[in-house]
Formats: sequence, structure tokens, C-alpha cells
Amino acid sequence: MTDFRFRFVVALVSLIVTVLVCLGMLLGQLFKDFYVETMNKRIEKETKMIALLLESEPLDIARPQIVQMSDTLSARITVLDENEKIVIDTGQISTISDGAHEQIVRDILHSKGEKNTSITAEKQNIYYYIVPFSHAKKAAGYVILSTSVHSLKKVTQQIWAVLVSSLGAALIVIVLVGLKITAQHMKPIEAATKVAFELARGNYKARVYETHHGEETGLLTHSLNILARNLQEMSKIQEMQTDRLHTLIENVGSGLILIDSRGYINLVNRAYKEIFHIRPVDYLHRLYTEVFPYKEITQLVDEIFIKETRVRKQLVLTVDIERKYFEVYGAPIIGTNAEWKGIVLVFHDITELKKLEQMRKDFVANVSHELKTPITSIKGFAETLLDGAMKDEKALEHFLSIILKESERLQSLIQDLLDLSKIEQHGFQLRFEQVNLTRLLTELMTMFIGKAEEKNIHLRVDAVDSVYIVGDSDRLKQIFINLITNALTYTPADGHVIVRVEESPEEVLVHVEDTGIGIAEKEIPRIFERFYRVDKARSRNSGGTGLGLAIVKHLVEAHHGYITVKSQIGKGTTFTVHFPKEV
Repeated sequence: MTDFRFRFVVALVSLIVTVLVCLGMLLGQLFKDFYVETMNKRIEKETKMIALLLESEPLDIARPQIVQMSDTLSARITVLDENEKIVIDTGQISTISDGAHEQIVRDILHSKGEKNTSITAEKQNIYYYIVPFSHAKKAAGYVILSTSVHSLKKVTQQIWAVLVSSLGAALIVIVLVGLKITAQHMKPIEAATKVAFELARGNYKARVYETHHGEETGLLTHSLNILARNLQEMSKIQEMQTDRLHTLIENVGSGLILIDSRGYINLVNRAYKEIFHIRPVDYLHRLYTEVFPYKEITQLVDEIFIKETRVRKQLVLTVDIERKYFEVYGAPIIGTNAEWKGIVLVFHDITELKKLEQMRKDFVANVSHELKTPITSIKGFAETLLDGAMKDEKALEHFLSIILKESERLQSLIQDLLDLSKIEQHGFQLRFEQVNLTRLLTELMTMFIGKAEEKNIHLRVDAVDSVYIVGDSDRLKQIFINLITNALTYTPADGHVIVRVEESPEEVLVHVEDTGIGIAEKEIPRIFERFYRVDKARSRNSGGTGLGLAIVKHLVEAHHGYITVKSQIGKGTTFTVHFPKEV
């Protein structure tokens, strides 16, 4: 930072220099004008005297006198006749050539409309004065007297030399006086300035030493210290209020976003980041129309901006692969004097409430529907056997195998329901330990070799030697058994099922890839719902209960991870399980 004392002296010197330069230019111009006017009058008189001489004497008689006058006046005298031809020329007085001199004279004469009056001009540092002369009241020619302006330049240089000398002396005096003044009177102001800069930076503990309470500088330092103490107290109060507000906003259970009056997002709280899995840098200080991936939210904000009223709506949004229900409350922020400040949006996640509500409606219907098919089959075949089919050994064996298969399906359905119920209980806990994920997946492959060979499906694990995570090995097996079983079930013959393990600094990813029938994009958010089937007929025929992916999702979340899905119809599906390295 530039020293205040130095800046004061520089400002003072700059001011004085500007005044002196302006004064010097004014004086120099006045002296120059005075000298030019004097020289102009002198040359005018001399030229008119030569013209009078030519009017009274013939050219032959006047020629010696004109040459003598040229030497005396240190000027070049040129006489032209009425046809503008040179009849007398006393010769050069400067570096200008005769041809150039003649051309300049003719240019000056031709540039004037009237040639019976005197003409003055300055060309190539030569001053010209032209006067017409006559005989017997008839124009006889022109007298041109030209002289160098070197003397004028010399006078101007002398004037500026005096002014520069005076300016230099004045500068020295001003600097000495300015330094003395600043040394005596500017130290308190300089100290107060430094403290003011510290206060501006937010250092409210800064103070200035108080002296001379009766003087103006003493009053300044005393007032500055009072200001610093008041700012320090206000800063403490503001920091306390800011901390309370920040704690409240960050720890509130609902997502919260603040949008300013121009439509830029200024604040995103922790709950919103966790609900929508976003990074604050992608939202802050950007237009809401650019960052919100949901047109429903954008339309809600537009409605608040247009109507300037509170809006409350229930929205169904797809977050990653899950459909979530939100009650969104938006309100305009109006300041004092009805000043528009912006908009606040609050997102209440009511997904669990909606799920419980829907579960109450669908559970009985779904369970009864899923149980009805095997029970109906068992009852029908049993009645058929009792009606006499049991006497046919082939029919008896066929019907009993169907009854056994349906019984196993019924048992599997009941077991999945019990597992899902157990997982969803609040007291459900996992037995966490270090698990070698590569070894676990390799061991699981032996369970599926037979099923893969039946359909000629290429099944393999693509992983490094040892990848460790913290988890429950039994529940991890349950996760991947469900995923691999689905991949083999929905992959046609001669397809591929690949389990890839990928490791990053923060998490471990397990990709279960297949070349199966694929899943439509609109179906993906619902595949983790209970009893939801993409291909209902094929799923039931394959022995599926419709609960496998729901169990997978709950178990992955119990391991503090999450699962994502990418799929294309007819090309295949990839389930990716994200496990954190540290739980």
C-alpha cells in the first residue's frame, strides 16, 4: 500500500506543477504573440517603404538601394512585375532554394482572391509579407519581403528556459515544505488510515494510539477507536446469529434452496444435497432454469415469480433410480418497502409416508395375487388326482411334480417376505467384517455354472486378486445371488454375463453386466418396488417372486451404499453396486 505521506506530497507537487506549466504556457504564448505582432508591424512598414521606393523610382535606379536595404534588414526582397515575373531578387536568406521560394510566392498569391492588398504568410520557417505597388494608378507588380523566424524561436526557447528553471526551484521548495508538514501533522492521520484499512478487512481488534484529545487529529483517533469497539460488538452479535441460522438451515430435515431476485441460486442446504445427490458447485450462483433437472420445479418457481404468491404442491420426482414424493413449498421473500428479495423453496420428502400409504393399499392385493396362483395350482391338481387321475402313474407323477414345484415357489415367496420384513425392521443389524469381495464372487460362480451351461451363456468374474470392503458376507452373497440369477434368467442363449469389480479411492463398484432383453427407461425407477415385474409372464414362469430386487436394494443401503441401473432394450442391462470403503 502506498504511503499516505508520499501520496500527499505527490498530489501537492502534481497540483503545483500543473499550475506552473499552465502559467508558463500562457506566458510563453503571450510573449510569442507580442513578438510576432511587433515583427509583423516592422516588416509591414519596411515592405511598404520598399513599395513607395519602387513607385517613385524606376527599377534600374531602385535596384542598388533595394539590395542595400536587404542587407540592412537581413531579409530577402523579391520584386515581381504585373505578370508575376521576378525582376529583382536579393538572394537566399535561409536554406530554402530559389525554386522553392518562387513556388511559395506564387502559391501565396494564387491562394488569395484579391491581389491589390497586402498578404502575410509563414512557410517553411520563413515569414512572407507581400504588398502590391503601382505606377500612375496602375498595378505594376508586387514587393515580397521574407525573413527567417529563427529569432522568434530563440526568444521562445529563452522564455521556456526561464520557466523551467523557476519550476525546478519551486518543486524543490514545495517538496521540502511538504515533507516537513507531513512529518509533523500526517503521522496521526497515517496511523488512523492503517487502522481503518484493518477495520475494512474485518480485523475489529485494531486500535490507534490516542494523543492530543483537544486537537482534530485527537478527536479522529478517539472516534475511530469508538467505531472499532462498536464494530467488534456488532460483529460478535452477527457471527452468533449467523452461526445459529447456518446450523438451523444445515440441520433442518427438509431440503432448502434460496433463489435471489434475478433467478440465481444463493444457498443449498445439506438435506437437499443428500436427497438429490448433487454437488453445491453445480448449483450455486447459477440460474435455476439451468440447474434444475425437473421441469416441475422450474414451473413452480416460474409461477411464484409471476404471481408473487405462496405455492404448495406435491411432486413425484425420479432421483437416480428411485421415484420419490415431495411436498414442495415455495414463497416469495419480500423485504422492507415491499422490495423483492427472491424465493425460498422447501422440499419435504414424504416418500416413506406415500410408500406406507401405498403399501397398506397394495400389500393385501399383491400378496393375495402372488399366493393365489400356486395355491390354485396345488388345489386344482389335488382335486384332479382325487377325481381319479391318481390311478394313472404318469399323470400322478406329473401332477405331483407340479404340486412340488408350486409348493417350493410358495415357500420361496413366504421366505422372501419374511426376509424383507426382517430387513425393514429397525432392529435389523449386519455383522460387519473385512470381506474379500473377489474371493466371494469367485465362490458364487460355482453355483451358477450349471445354469449358465444349460443356456450356453458365457459367465465370468473380471476382478483383481483381492478387493476388500467392510460388510456382512452372508448378506453380500444374497445381493449378488439375486443379481446374477436375474442376469442369467433374462439373458438368451449364447449370451454373456460378466461380473466386474472396479476400485476407486473412495468406493468399490461391482458391475453385473448381461446381454439380455433389457429394461425400458420408464420402467427402471420401479424395478425395486415389491412385486413389480418388467416381464410379468416370464418372471412368474422362471420362479421369481418379484421381491428379489427390493431385498437387494435394502441390503445395499444397509451397507451404506447404493445401486444404479443402465439398460437398453435388446442390448442388455448393467446393475452397479456402490460400496463405500469405510463404513
